[in-house]
Amino acid sequence: MKNAVQVFGPFVGCAGLGMMDAMSKGAAIKPRKTKTMNIHLTLKSSNVKTGPIPVTTSSAETCPNACPFKSGGCYAKGGPLAIHWQAVTLGKRGDSIDILSNQIKSFPVGQVWRHNQAGDLPGIGDNIDTAGLAKLVNANTGRRGFTYTHKPCEGDSPMEKSNRAAVAHANANGFTINLSGNSITHADRLAGLDAGPVVAVVPENTPDTFHTPQGRKGIVCPAQQRDDITCADCQLCSRANRSVIIGFRAHGTSKRKAEAIATA
Repeated sequence: MKNAVQVFGPFVGCAGLGMMDAMSKGAAIKPRKTKTMNIHLTLKSSNVKTGPIPVTTSSAETCPNACPFKSGGCYAKGGPLAIHWQAVTLGKRGDSIDILSNQIKSFPVGQVWRHNQAGDLPGIGDNIDTAGLAKLVNANTGRRGFTYTHKPCEGDSPMEKSNRAAVAHANANGFTINLSGNSITHADRLAGLDAGPVVAVVPENTPDTFHTPQGRKGIVCPAQQRDDITCADCQLCSRANRSVIIGFRAHGTSKRKAEAIATA
């Protein structure tokens, strides 16, 4: 497939790093001066690794400064997705979260869909807009939406406590939010929060199954293990009650930067 983008898991934009084949770099993402979220819905993804499920793209304002990939290693800033993401960020594509919520409500019961192939949860920067997230959670009732976040949830600041509670509430109510770890050591800390399932970027040479420093079981994304598996087939990231940590091997044009973060 010509110019096919490969998206493995969460690390896209600030929902994480993501992965893709080597391609020409797209224009840099420049957030609008008006701090307004914009979200685009693609009803049927043509991504070779995601598979034919609905996916969204959120404007770059949603990306938290807490995400280390924001300054290097973010695959969504290169290739065809970067062009689309910039159009969403500039307000040329996409709609408000209210319109998106109504679109989600029209999905068939049981529909698996991915929120954010680029961007993060509702809210500007590090903050989660709890009201906006609640709209997605409610709209997703009966469906199987999943996503990833780098929004800070570990600390004891009011913002971090609010973020952690919002993530836990979403996971308890059917909308799966995977906490994105920068490494397997970071993944252990996130798993200890007991707020939701955890994923992590791992070095390229990581075996298919592995264990974290604290002994938690991990498995490399099945779509990275086999060419005939997609998110639509696997659906592991949509399971909020899983204990296994999913690892996404660093590769592609930014894999050196990603590996440096994963092994720091």
